[in-house]
Amino acid sequence: MSEHKILVVDGMALLFRAYFAQSYSARRLADGTPTNAIYGFLQYLFDAVNTFNPTHVLCCWDMGSKTFRNELHADYKANRPEAPEDLVPQFSLVKDIVAALDIPNIGLEGYEADDCIGTVSNRLSGFGHVYVLTGDQDMLQLVSERIHVVIMKKGRSNYAVYDLDFLKEDKGIQPFQVVEMKGLTGDTSDNYPGVKGIGEKTALKLLAEYKSIDGILDNLEHLPKSVKAKIEADLDNLHLSRTLARINIEVPIECSLEECLWTVNPDAAADLFEKYRFTSLLKMIG
Repeated sequence: MSEHKILVVDGMALLFRAYFAQSYSARRLADGTPTNAIYGFLQYLFDAVNTFNPTHVLCCWDMGSKTFRNELHADYKANRPEAPEDLVPQFSLVKDIVAALDIPNIGLEGYEADDCIGTVSNRLSGFGHVYVLTGDQDMLQLVSERIHVVIMKKGRSNYAVYDLDFLKEDKGIQPFQVVEMKGLTGDTSDNYPGVKGIGEKTALKLLAEYKSIDGILDNLEHLPKSVKAKIEADLDNLHLSRTLARINIEVPIECSLEECLWTVNPDAAADLFEKYRFTSLLKMIG
């Protein structure tokens, strides 16, 4: 088998990170359209390409604020603030620029970018090693022998690359236990509850001993009385939170390996970056 290296980019994670890193920048087009987040997004993208040297690249996006998770839990992500006003016009423009670089944009209404990332990563891992570029720790549930999750840390070119060994070493868990953890602890950033009164320390201890939520529930009688009482009082939220945390890897989307071959035409890129006043980025394209 030819060992391809496939970079799957979490577009929303990069764009938001770039916006806040570049928020001081007044970078705009002649018509006033802000482009500071797009400029930073492309810096992050090319940094990753130059670091990991992928043979293939694709980019996944959220396609609207409502997904199947909102039907399961009306308050899912309800605590998220509205996107900054000067970021909104950059949502569609960044996809146009990504497409102009011959990088596929993948997304489907009703699903999160996470679900699309999980789906394409699993499918394409049959052709080589997949590297998921993100800042989202939820993606760690995707780690496998052939899927590595690259967590962006502070600053450019600063990554934590999670394979099975490093996930176990750094977090003390296996990939499937990322979901089990969220079931127990919930997620304040996504606004779902977990079991009231159970934090990460207790959850890790329970999973170390009983492996999964099902294993914990099968052994309720062996738990400390206070922990048993908390779980029994919050069973519905426990199961709901685990469902909300689990990435759907069966999204009905298509993306062939051939579509995401990384081949940038320097002349075409030069014209594109001239148009959007990004010429300083040309040096990042090998």
